[in-house]
Amino acid sequence: MRRRGWLLDAVLVVVLAAITALAWAGVTHGIDLDVRDWADTHRPTPAYVAARVLNYLGQGTPLSILAMGLAVLLAWRKHSVRPVLPVLAAYLLLMFTVGPMKVLTDRAAPHKPEGVPNREEFFSGGMSYPSGHTANTIVWYGVLVLLLSALAPTTMRPAARLALRFGPPLIVAVVTTYLGFHWITDTVAGLIAGLLLDRLLRRVDWDAVPLHRVPGTRRLAERGWFGRVPDLALR
Repeated sequence: MRRRGWLLDAVLVVVLAAITALAWAGVTHGIDLDVRDWADTHRPTPAYVAARVLNYLGQGTPLSILAMGLAVLLAWRKHSVRPVLPVLAAYLLLMFTVGPMKVLTDRAAPHKPEGVPNREEFFSGGMSYPSGHTANTIVWYGVLVLLLSALAPTTMRPAARLALRFGPPLIVAVVTTYLGFHWITDTVAGLIAGLLLDRLLRRVDWDAVPLHRVPGTRRLAERGWFGRVPDLALR
């Protein structure tokens, strides 16, 4: 696995912290409200229906179930539990990073719950910041590309990998904001958080995890299941 630097990760952390601080201080409230109000007045029924359908691309539970299903299939084929590791890691990372941020910022969504004044502010009673949909989409589609590339290396060509990795996150980012499910700053923060987690997952050499030290796993710790999976993460 090729080494990668930490510069981009550091930049992403700084940008995420800056967006959070600006949203906390109210600096971004104007653009949040402007984007929400524009979307509310430009949402004809056909566009609304299409956006609702596309928004399902970012549902964390179905994506995690699909990823686990592919991981189990790959584990059965390769006689190794290693394909399950990135799925479990992705789930735990999302739970213990994005989840706590939502609780701590306590931000209401643009339209829910009803009757909340100044809902664009933090501590207004909700779990809108950052957007879990966008973070889920980046992380889970990254894991799906990893698994599908190992299952069907000849089918998952570079163009298909790029489209699957970055197409759904961009679509979900647009539609979840357009539908008024999230503020624009929620969405941007979710994208950055998801990219950070995706890069962290791709730093791990899953074949090097010392499973042979765990009692009873020696026969299920075969390596080499990755094959030649190109590293598509931004450097």
